[in-house]
Amino acid sequence: MRATVIHRYGGPEEFRTETVPEPVAGPGQVLIDVTLAGLNYADLHCRTGEYARYPLPAVLGADVVGRRRGDGRRVAALLRAGGGYAGVARAEAAHTVEVPDGVGDEQALALLEQGATAYGALTLAGRLRPGENVAVTSAAGGVGHLAVQLARELGAGRVTALASTPEKREFARSLGADAAVDPAEPDLAERLARSGGVDLFVDLVGGPVLRAGLAALAPFGRLLSVGARGGPEESFSVDELADRSAGLAAFWLQHVLADRVLFTGIAEQLFRLAAERRLVARIDRTVPLSGIAAAHRALAARETMGKVLVDVRHED
Repeated sequence: MRATVIHRYGGPEEFRTETVPEPVAGPGQVLIDVTLAGLNYADLHCRTGEYARYPLPAVLGADVVGRRRGDGRRVAALLRAGGGYAGVARAEAAHTVEVPDGVGDEQALALLEQGATAYGALTLAGRLRPGENVAVTSAAGGVGHLAVQLARELGAGRVTALASTPEKREFARSLGADAAVDPAEPDLAERLARSGGVDLFVDLVGGPVLRAGLAALAPFGRLLSVGARGGPEESFSVDELADRSAGLAAFWLQHVLADRVLFTGIAEQLFRLAAERRLVARIDRTVPLSGIAAAHRALAARETMGKVLVDVRHED
């Protein structure tokens, strides 16, 4: 099969498209003839070896959609060991879900990894309640733009989107955000604290914006870190949290994947909302195998909005 491979950790220039052996399914695993693979921010850190160090040569890619061998059913899967940038992927059966007829391949793939992250963060770790005010950083990104929509679906009273460019802020407003602000504003905390403060601050970036989020929290508000992007760490004293009776939490999708019933339940909710057009993933671009390096560069430069897909059926 054809796949895009790295033989050593490093920059996007390390990608090579080659013919490699197909994977072999072991106990509890399935093979998927891949239609589309997803590109995620974590892939950038996998490429450099900062996030997960797979045996080399390695095929990256953490999510796919395609046809399951054996029964031909259309499925989407999350790949904790990589392998998505290829014509055939091996997945744990427990991390695979069938895609309903009312949801296309692009939407199914764009929703599974990022949508499950957004939904799990808001409901499980963030414990969002109807009427609460929510702020979302990186609100035009793959997880963020879904979190904005899901917060609205879950009954948030006010949704504020943080995004770095006018185009991204306008996009966030089109998704239902009540306000969109530049996270670089010097008075960010004051801006967020207006209209009663923030009950749930969902951070997808890490670094100094977390401190602005804490300063903007209403009493009993929660600061939630989701997949921080390797920015500088922020620490908070118990006294700082106590000043607002604030909670500090983090979310990792792996704990959803460890519970098959929870994972499939979230996937069903996401696919139902997608079929009803109440949740729509934006597809920023779809690239062939040879376009993965350029797509990594664009994602690193924060030039994308929504999900980036790889059509593994086309090499160029």
